[in-house]
Amino acid sequence: MYLYWLCSYLIGNILTAWWVGKWKKTDLRVMRSGNLGARNAGVVLGKQAFILTFLGDALKGTLIVYIGFYYHFSLEIIAIGGLFVILGHLYPFWLKFKGGKGIATFIGVAIFLTPLQFGVMAACFFVIIAILRSATLSMIIAFAFYAILCWIVPDFFHTWPLSFAVLIILIRHRFDVEESWGERWWKKKD
Repeated sequence: MYLYWLCSYLIGNILTAWWVGKWKKTDLRVMRSGNLGARNAGVVLGKQAFILTFLGDALKGTLIVYIGFYYHFSLEIIAIGGLFVILGHLYPFWLKFKGGKGIATFIGVAIFLTPLQFGVMAACFFVIIAILRSATLSMIIAFAFYAILCWIVPDFFHTWPLSFAVLIILIRHRFDVEESWGERWWKKKD
């Protein structure tokens, strides 16, 4: 079990954006946001880089859940593995603990571990984006809703470790929210 969690963290350290950047001869750590995630890869290197990075980061989350199911670990132990793979993505030891923001890896974990709960979160996202017209704010509200479901729906309680992953992801996105609202305010003034 402890080896599983350690492996989860180490697999989380495989940052797809870093490898895509190497392939494209670009250090994403010094471009735009400096974030080693799909969004920054897409902005700097284009749609192909976004797709490759998103899929690579999501697949490592899915892999951890698959390994947990393969060894018949409890759902709670697998959810802790999911938390560790996300922490590895956010805080890779070999890059001075500066990684991505965890969205794709979280999606890879959640969609495979808790498809129903993920579906509720996705529905929440689409409803809110139709109202607010802000992907960042809609994502934050949907993720917060996922975390709340972990604690209030008995069938989802085994996912409680992922509520901590959501909290850390939301903290990592706090500046995006400020930027999003700031951009909208300035556009209204023009």
